[in-house]
Amino acid sequence: MSERPCPCGDLEVVIDLEAHHRELEEHGYTIVERLIHDELVDALLDDVHRLEALLARQPDNNRFEGNRTTRTYNLLAHGVVWQQVPTQPQVLELVEGVLGRQCLVSSLASISIAPGETAQVPHADDQIHPIAKPHVPTVCNAMWALTDFTERNGATRVVPGSHRWDSPDYAADPATIETVAAEMPRGSVLVWHGSTWHGGGANVSTDEVRVGVAMNYCAGFIRQQENQHLGIPPDVMATFTPQLRALCGLDMYRGLTGNIEKQSPAHLLYGDPPQIQLWDHDPIREYS
Repeated sequence: MSERPCPCGDLEVVIDLEAHHRELEEHGYTIVERLIHDELVDALLDDVHRLEALLARQPDNNRFEGNRTTRTYNLLAHGVVWQQVPTQPQVLELVEGVLGRQCLVSSLASISIAPGETAQVPHADDQIHPIAKPHVPTVCNAMWALTDFTERNGATRVVPGSHRWDSPDYAADPATIETVAAEMPRGSVLVWHGSTWHGGGANVSTDEVRVGVAMNYCAGFIRQQENQHLGIPPDVMATFTPQLRALCGLDMYRGLTGNIEKQSPAHLLYGDPPQIQLWDHDPIREYS
């Protein structure tokens, strides 16, 4: 788990993931610089622009999503290129280090912060879950930088160590919360614990649109933010790999949750390899 090769064009770059696992545990976030090769970054950025035009996306004009921020949701339903994002091996290993195996795609969206946008309200992505903190991790998310992320153009801001806070006050005055800018060059990925406070930064530049992709994951026992089962058309889901279908929630979590007549939906609907249902295991404590 300490080192994994990263396919980058014709080269393989060995990344020390162990250091990033430690940063996630200690600080609640980590940045893997220049992880994604230029060709994929270009393809994703081109598709963000295509979809914003095709879907006539505009800012949603609310306090959370912003007044000069354009978001496009449910990206897995809108283009083959997005299938490469949830399964990126280094990111997925870091996420599984927080959430454990059989985590799920919670949501996948692009976020374009234009000049003049103000800072987003600091928040934790798991704060809607009605359980006391700190708690077992339920969410772990990643931000892919399709452009450079700088303090000036609205880089995501994080609060180091906030994933360990006990019963935090989400209504606190944002001015009292100290944040740091997660600056990173394009092609880099920021990964953070779902309890880590963060938010989009203010874009005070005059001509830079900060474009990122929010790849959000949740534990297998948590309901997904976007309904992957209904939001992705069956004919599109049929083009996914078995791994991606499992990430979308079409397998059985720990051999039980999500089954249909003791079978996984992925097996029944798409012929993916069958899973042995929990009660058919010997011993039954395999998942204990």
